[in-house]
Amino acid sequence: MDLFALDDELAQWEADLPHAEGEHRLALLSRLAWHLRQRDTARAAQLAEEARPLAFLLPVAERRVLVARWDLVRAEAHWLAGELDAAAILAEQAMLEFARHHDRLGAADSHGLLAWIAVDRGDSAGCDNELALAIADARAAGDAMRVDIYESLAALFSVFRNAAAANERWSKRFSSALAGKHPAVVGSISDYLGTAAFQAAEFGRAISHLMAGFESARISGQLRRAIILATNIGNAFTRLNAHDAALEWMQRGLELARPTGWPMCIGLCQMQTAETLRHLGQRQAAKGLLRDALQMLAPLSGSRAFVMALEYQGDLALDLGDHAAALASFRELELRGHALAQNDFHSCARRGQAHALAGLGQMEQAQAAAQSALALARELNDPFSQMAALRVLADIHAGDSLAVLEYLREALAITANIDGYIVPGELLDTVAREYAALGNFERAYEFSVQANAARDRTHSQEATNRAVAMQVQHQTERAQTEGEHHRQLAAAEARRAEVLAQTSATLSHLSAIGQEITAQLDASAVFRALDRHVHSLLDSTHFSVFLLEPGGDSLVCAFGVEVGLPLPATRIALSDPHFNTARCVRERSEILIEIEDKSDTPNLIPGTLPTLTLLFAPLTIGERVLGVMTVQSMLPRAYGERERLIFRTLCAYGAIALDNAAAQAQLLEKNLELERAYKALEDVSLTDQLTGLRNRRFFLQHVESDVALSLRAYDDPAAPAANDRDLVFYMVDLDHFKEVNDRHGHAAGDSVLVQMKDRLREVFRESDYLVRWGGEEFLVLARATDRSEAHVVAERIRQAVSARDFVLPDGTRLERTCSIGFACYPFLPAQPRLMSWSQVVELADVGLYISKHSGRDAWTAVYATEAAQPAELFARLVHQLSACVDSGEARIVTSLGERSIICP
Repeated sequence: MDLFALDDELAQWEADLPHAEGEHRLALLSRLAWHLRQRDTARAAQLAEEARPLAFLLPVAERRVLVARWDLVRAEAHWLAGELDAAAILAEQAMLEFARHHDRLGAADSHGLLAWIAVDRGDSAGCDNELALAIADARAAGDAMRVDIYESLAALFSVFRNAAAANERWSKRFSSALAGKHPAVVGSISDYLGTAAFQAAEFGRAISHLMAGFESARISGQLRRAIILATNIGNAFTRLNAHDAALEWMQRGLELARPTGWPMCIGLCQMQTAETLRHLGQRQAAKGLLRDALQMLAPLSGSRAFVMALEYQGDLALDLGDHAAALASFRELELRGHALAQNDFHSCARRGQAHALAGLGQMEQAQAAAQSALALARELNDPFSQMAALRVLADIHAGDSLAVLEYLREALAITANIDGYIVPGELLDTVAREYAALGNFERAYEFSVQANAARDRTHSQEATNRAVAMQVQHQTERAQTEGEHHRQLAAAEARRAEVLAQTSATLSHLSAIGQEITAQLDASAVFRALDRHVHSLLDSTHFSVFLLEPGGDSLVCAFGVEVGLPLPATRIALSDPHFNTARCVRERSEILIEIEDKSDTPNLIPGTLPTLTLLFAPLTIGERVLGVMTVQSMLPRAYGERERLIFRTLCAYGAIALDNAAAQAQLLEKNLELERAYKALEDVSLTDQLTGLRNRRFFLQHVESDVALSLRAYDDPAAPAANDRDLVFYMVDLDHFKEVNDRHGHAAGDSVLVQMKDRLREVFRESDYLVRWGGEEFLVLARATDRSEAHVVAERIRQAVSARDFVLPDGTRLERTCSIGFACYPFLPAQPRLMSWSQVVELADVGLYISKHSGRDAWTAVYATEAAQPAELFARLVHQLSACVDSGEARIVTSLGERSIICP
């Protein structure tokens, strides 16, 4: 499909459309929708929708490419309306679809639109990237028209960043004659050539190119380009001080722009017209029009047009004597100009700041800014900006006639090289005034005469009258627009009140029904509630709900009732062209079928009655389709607008409820999975991964309950003997374990630890806690153990370790012993709460320490007798045990008041 078509071609397609059918009609609708996308945006969208059902005549791949083209039409409509994010999303979706099906032309057009969107966002780098991709795709597809258009766009945008570099790169490419080229190509290339001439202050040549571009753009359906070209032609005439011609072109642009409602086009026309009005001295009118332009362009605040409006706003503020406002505008202009990376704004911004600073009395800063503006303008070879900077320098040096005349004479010399330029009368007046100040009255008179002539040419009565007329027209149109808007609001409010009055009872009832349906979290309950209310509100011989299966390729009847009897579970392929349920999902729209003859019921589902009125509606949640709900009646024309509204509402409630039910089921399953995973993780976190024993974390979580149970037994006078209430903490450590790792490796060490675990299991009961405390150290909590027999268990541990060899993975047999320390809880039975369990564990650890330092392969018990005193018991015990170790004594049983050596 061509990028642009001429008006004559569209007229022929329009004439052929009423007689076309099938695929030929689909092709005509698609062409018209594409080529009307700027000529008539609303009709383009309407034609695309009309074509959509016919697209199913095509194979899947062709259909998807065509739908992507329609998405591109919608994307362009959003772009023109200033809705850049929505436009970008649709254009990117279309581009991906084109790329998926290897449609290089579609991909090129998508990249081209994304480039324009980037321009309106002020994203120069993004624009360059998208145009490069568009050119590559167009060239790969062999489409010369697209290559010319996208390359001329790249040339156009590069002019704003660096005119000299742009001309160096592109002037030869587009220097050949345009005769014989498609008008769309002529319009695009002429736009580039005219803009390049404008930036070089060759306004006469610019106008010639821009006028050629305007007519070509108009007849090829490039309405936005035509509007912008009209305003640029007007701007060029304004630069030449030919205000009458400028206003004529501004008027032409506004007439094209106003019906569209496009913010870029309307704002640009208003902005350029305001600038012309300013030059004509109509400052208040210019101020109002410029304010409207900035409001219109606000959604496009990153664009070049918005930045130009800031420049015009600053110049107008200078004319009105508001130097502070002017300075703020020009500073913002400089920031935004840097963001756009467009050099022409930099000189303007500095020149404007210099003028404003001078007005604020900051002459030193003003001088520096003006000199900077002049230097940059010379660097860019921009005569118009040079002239403007020189005039500011002249204003700054007011009172020094020689300096002023030097700057102004240089400015006049520059104007002489601008073809068709009319020197402003106020500039010539200033020169005359400075000559008079120097006493050169002859030259003063000469320039005074020239000034009067220039004023007569630039401020003609005709131009002034046209400006006033445009101002009045703008005010009138604005008042009419506001009045029409208020009338439409009033009419809409009246209609809304009438509709609300007619349907309030129904809506109230539906609201209560909705609360009931959406409160269900089980699909079966949702179906039952829907069935009950459908039959109470509508004539329904048949009611069924079809849901999409997980793969999304077919529908299955999840619930169906006809004359009170359940319907069989029916599966329908989503691609089946014969079933309205599948069609309803594909088109995502409501379907109403009214059959006049009972014998003519197409696509009847087996086992169902031949109903006369069938209503189908999709069950949707946002962009997702869950399925279809259908209600059918044996009566003809059973469902009017009111019934369809009720059914739509029930569908909405049903979709929400079914989605909630599915989410609830998924949530329950996820919760079960999470609970199982949590339990598994919890078990892992409480288990030593090497030995399978419980770890320190498990011990700390459970020891308190055993301690509490032991204390309750001591508190209960009826409890059995204390021997059944005791807890014994054993600290067990393998002797010389480091040597195993160092000599035989860590795998051997791991094997020894596992065998150590097995030997401890032989000694203790299942009810006892066997914990790997860390490294080669184990903690055992023997529950309900007789403290008088605790040493017997310790000896059994020692023998279990030393009595037989450990076998390493390589078969090596290894002798090893262990050291043991233990203490009982409560430590002092007469005062069970005197010492905490953790202190008892520390005493057992000290006992282990004693065993280690008394030769190993031994156990040491730490206990208290009735002679022990409660005061500072724990601290004194630790002190005595430490002293025992330091003295070299071994195998010691220690209590307060006695110390004896125990031999195992």
